[in-house]
Amino acid sequence: MADDDILTHAKVVLKPDPSRTVIRPFDLADPAAFADEAHPRAQRIAQRVLELDGDRLESIIAAVMTPMTKRHANAERYFRQRFEEMRPAIWPCEANDRQALLIGAYFSEEYAFEAAALFNPSIILDDDQSGLPPGAVRFLLSLRGIGEGHVSSVTFRRGVWNGDGDVAIEEPSPYGVPLTIEQHDGRTERTTLRMSCMEQRDISEAVLFPVTPSQHQGIEDLRLLRLSEEDGSSCIVGTYTAFSGAEVRQEILRTPDFHSFELVPVQGDMAGYKGMALFPRRIGGRYAALGRQDSENIWLLDSDDLYTWNGGRKIISPRWPWEYVQMGNCGSPIELDEGWLVLTHGVGMVRAYCMGACLLDKDDPSKLLGRTARPLLFPSFADAGGYVPNVVYSCGALVHDRTLLLPYGVGDTVTTFASAPIDHILAAME
Repeated sequence: MADDDILTHAKVVLKPDPSRTVIRPFDLADPAAFADEAHPRAQRIAQRVLELDGDRLESIIAAVMTPMTKRHANAERYFRQRFEEMRPAIWPCEANDRQALLIGAYFSEEYAFEAAALFNPSIILDDDQSGLPPGAVRFLLSLRGIGEGHVSSVTFRRGVWNGDGDVAIEEPSPYGVPLTIEQHDGRTERTTLRMSCMEQRDISEAVLFPVTPSQHQGIEDLRLLRLSEEDGSSCIVGTYTAFSGAEVRQEILRTPDFHSFELVPVQGDMAGYKGMALFPRRIGGRYAALGRQDSENIWLLDSDDLYTWNGGRKIISPRWPWEYVQMGNCGSPIELDEGWLVLTHGVGMVRAYCMGACLLDKDDPSKLLGRTARPLLFPSFADAGGYVPNVVYSCGALVHDRTLLLPYGVGDTVTTFASAPIDHILAAME
């Protein structure tokens, strides 16, 4: 049923690794029926630490810091920072430096951010293309990791796509580096969250895990792209879904270098839906995006404001059996000479997710020029294992020398790659 002859599949498979962890806040509170406002739980825990004699204090610090410093280069700094974050909650407790270190450890936890799954990738070209053989390009990959409690975080990799079609991924760091929150007052839905990760030595160490209430259950399906402005400047942005556990919200990430990040909620009609993907440049002087706010069709939206999206119109609806249930994008549109190439997902029988493609007019992307009648990728029912069976899915691809590189998730569990000549994909459209 699938046009497998179009795609060449790479051998590399990225699998979840439960040994990769990040230190994150561990928040504790009394159950409502047992709340003690005069002596809250955080204060009671800190007081127990303050009552330790010197020898006992040092033995406990050694017990926790010996493994932590082996797995996390910044463990001491993080625990001291965590103490400062907790200081208002434990006041009036006063602590010396060693006590503060241990108190910070009690309000921290190690989190295996990709223990269960590593999937739904997006991809952009790296700024650094030096030292490569002819025909090869270096890329950056974002991935959705799932850990304890089905919580989604974002992690990154760097890799090289060789001229012969092979893909090589750099070995990731054994640990993650938590981001430092620089600004978030939480007073409005439009508040920008600013975070930095200046200590990271490799992009794979940066981990974006939930911070705000809207993200409590996950930061899902980042769709990275380089957004070009009309003055010739560009920046790296990405849309993603923030999931509170009850509601979803579209948010936009912006980063100059993957060391610092801005996360801003989307406003307008598109705010409460999933699956938004930006075009990589303005069209007719306006920003453009694809969405699926009715959970069935692909919509086109435009806006003068990158963070406010209203209205929109349906441009692609289910037509073929493999997309009868739902359609959506699999990442941002890719600009070709012929038009905008959009990788799509279709949901069919037994909730199987397939991937296809369509072509939109370059000047008026509301015009559909062609679409694949058969999926480019189809999950094998004979080998349907995974965290979520019968799913192939991507959050973005890239084109180099008229060839598509498509990273994609399988079974919401692992990530692999396929490539195809653009001419072959266009020829498969009707």
